[in-house]
Parts: sequence; C-alpha cells; structure tokens
Amino acid sequence: MTLTDHTMNIAPAARRRPTQLATLIGLAVLTFTGAGLGWSAPAQAAGASSTVKMVGVPDFSEITQQFGPAVVNISVSGMRQVSAGADDNGAASTDADALSQDPMQLFLRRFQQQFGATGATMQVPVRGLGSGFILSADGIILTNAHVVADAKDVIVKLTDRREYRAKVLGSDKKTDIAVLKIDASNLPTVVIGKPADLRVGEWVLAIGSPYGFDNSVTAGVVSAKGRSLPDDSAVQFIQTDVAINPGNSGGPLFNARGEVVGINSQIYSRTGGFQGLSFSIPIDMALRVKAQIMATGHASHGLLGVAAQEVDQSLADAFKLMRPMGALVSDVKPGSAGALAGLTPGDVILQVDSTTINSAGDLPAVVTMAAPGQRLRLGVWRDGQEYQVPVTLGDAGKPVPDPAALAHAAPPEGQLGLALRPLQPGERHAIGAAAGLMVDSVSGLSQVAGMQAGDVLLSINGKPVASVDQARLAVAGASRSVALLVQRGSEKLFVAIRLT
Repeated sequence: MTLTDHTMNIAPAARRRPTQLATLIGLAVLTFTGAGLGWSAPAQAAGASSTVKMVGVPDFSEITQQFGPAVVNISVSGMRQVSAGADDNGAASTDADALSQDPMQLFLRRFQQQFGATGATMQVPVRGLGSGFILSADGIILTNAHVVADAKDVIVKLTDRREYRAKVLGSDKKTDIAVLKIDASNLPTVVIGKPADLRVGEWVLAIGSPYGFDNSVTAGVVSAKGRSLPDDSAVQFIQTDVAINPGNSGGPLFNARGEVVGINSQIYSRTGGFQGLSFSIPIDMALRVKAQIMATGHASHGLLGVAAQEVDQSLADAFKLMRPMGALVSDVKPGSAGALAGLTPGDVILQVDSTTINSAGDLPAVVTMAAPGQRLRLGVWRDGQEYQVPVTLGDAGKPVPDPAALAHAAPPEGQLGLALRPLQPGERHAIGAAAGLMVDSVSGLSQVAGMQAGDVLLSINGKPVASVDQARLAVAGASRSVALLVQRGSEKLFVAIRLT
C-alpha cells in the first residue's frame, strides 16, 4: 500500500460477459425527459417501498464555466538534496517527485546497491506541476505544501494564459497546506462551502492540471468522511472516487452547488496510479491554517506526545468499555505534555473538551488544530472508570525536552531523599487517586521536611506526577524549593522542601 499521487497506470477496462451486462442493465433504466437526465428505478416486488428521493445529476458544466477560471496551474523549479539511501517503497511522493523521476537519484541508488556505498548525497534540480485556486481577488492562492516544497521559483498560470511569479507566504507540512500571493487584482475567486454539510454519496467535482493538462475536470461521489490515513497525518480527509492524478494536487474539490469543500491531496494506490481512492483536505481546516500563515508566516500546532491505536471489540472488553471507541494510548513520550499530565499506556482517551473521540484518528486531528500552550481537558478511561485529566499542550514545532538531560541538571535523587514507585492498581483504588507515586522510604531533606514512608506523592509544584520521570522533570524546573502535594491516609497536605 502506498499513499501517492505520482504515477498513472492505464489498463484496459475489464470485459463483461453478456449475462453480466444484462444484470447491470436490469438495475436501473436511464431515461431522458424534458427536465433532463435522470434515473428510473425498475419495478419493485409487491409490498416493497422506498423513501429515497430521485435526484438529477448536478450541472457540472455550469460549475466549471463559473469557477474554472479561479483554478490555476502551478509550476515549480528548485533544488533538492538526494540520497542514495532513499526509500523506493515508503510514503507519499510529491508531484515534483513524480514528474521529474530524478535520474540522478536512480543512479545513486543503483550505485549503492552494486558497490555497497552509503551516505551519497547531492543537490539535483527538481521541477514539478500542481494546481491551486484563488481565494481573493487580490491574488491569494491556496495549494498543497508538497506542491511548492523545495521550490525556488513558483509560476502561476491563469486560464487566460497570463502568468505570474508567486511568492510563497508560508507552508505547513503537518496539514499539507501552502499559501501563495501573486501581484494581480480583480481575479476570479471560488466560493467556500461547509465540509460538515457533505453527505456520503453526494456528487463532487475536481478541477486541476493532471500531468499539465490545464483545467481538466473529473467528477465522482463522496466515499467517506473523516478518513484517517496510516501516514501520521493529522488530517481527517474527505474520501472520494474522483479521478486524481499528478498535477491535480492543490486543486479544489467542489460540491454539487459549486462550493469548494476540499483541497485534493493524495490517492491510495498499490500501483502508483489512480485506483478510485482519492483524499481531500477539508477546506475549513485549510482556512484555519491559512489564517495563521497570513498572520504570522507559519502555522503552529499543539502536541500531546502520545501514540494511540484503535480500540476493537476485544480491547474494549479487556478495558471494560461499553463499546469500541476512543484512542488507546500505547506509548507516552517522556517529557511530553501527555507525560506531564500523567497519561500512561493503557489509558483510553474518550473526549477532548467537548469533542468525542470515537476513533484513534480523531485525537491527532483535534490536538493538531489546537494551539501550543492551550489547556485541554481529557476524558480518560482508566481502571474501569472515567477521569478528567487536564493537559497543557506542547508545541509540535519544537522538540520535546530530553528527560535524561533535565534529570542530569536536577538535584540528585538522593538529595531529596525520596524512594518513589508508581502506584499499583489496588493502591490507587484504596486511596481513590487516579495517579500518584508511593513513597517507599524517606531520608535527607524530605525527612527533615516531614515526609513519611507510605505517603502518596500527587503533584510537585502543581504538576501531577504518575511516574518517577515526571517527578524528576518537575524537580528539574524548580529553583530554590518544591511544594509536594501529599496524600496521607484520607488527608491531603502540602510539604515544602528547600533545595538550596
């Protein structure tokens, strides 16, 4: 399986036997009436009924005539670093990858395979084609980030053959959105629609420049909504069966009313060619990214720092969930926002603020579109109960601090004089605490401050702790003293420990 949009494979249509064709014809009869082209249902069995309304095909020609001029062709040129060790079978490729086919990269790979060379890299020219569409009459254009990646020169061509050199105002690889600006005025523009109003099965239309064929039109239906792809993308795509090929990337996806509801981005293919599975970025997400880029020159995204997987029926039974839902935390990056909030593998995130997390793909979509530093409240299923866990998001654009480095800079563990361990499930239930650390022994500064073996450490300087690493990180951020929130029996109290 490959997520790509860079190769077209043309194969003859499958031949059908006469009996098969007859069966297909029997499904419905195509009729022409004064009102236009429509479908006439075959006779139904006695007693059968249907409430489905019969609707006509949208006027694709009218949509194309009205909004086609707002769709532009984008050509890029630049330089890209090529490595002999690049993967031929991995992830999605850009249109530039597809159309250039980098002979030098192929040579370097063959050289590596034949002679065992490693690490060979060099700068090679790259050229590519893509699409975009005009948002405002003064020349603001939306496209995919991968269309303009590594681009030194970006040329935008309109349907009337005028050409402009475009400036890339900013691009965001996380959501694959880029914003361009050309020096022009009184340009034709598109109308924005609402992806939330799209229904599966609804007609949609794409306009773009596949393989450089300007303003090519393809149509199909919405196959699914909220589709997550196995490429670490935070986008919940609109899936369609609209034919998308290299050069279509960045072009608009229209609904039946001629409103833009998405940006065509990827296809799912085992051969590299179009196979009926196309994916578009919802326009509302793209516009939020565009607003950030216009304001600051870049887009910022929140980071939780956890890996999550789907919950199937077996996992739901194991974790005593009423039904398969949520995002099951399988790993928590030390030092991340999730770790500092006390999330642990085995937690099932069911809600983020007011948004229900039905599947694992819902979680990155919500977190990514939140701002760094934003405070969220997670509904977490843990030990057969749901807890509310506050979390302050990190910044996806910055590396997570190395816990080992922070711990090295912190006072030695022996200086606090606390021997800590995570709570066992029975201990958590007994004391009624969702998270915390058991104090096994006390010495040094902690003993002087009044800490006792058997205390449960709940937080340090207001930050909940559920692991020893979290405790070390919290102490590393302290200066002269730390305030420990401790549960002792049925009471809670703060204990201050002076470090210097």
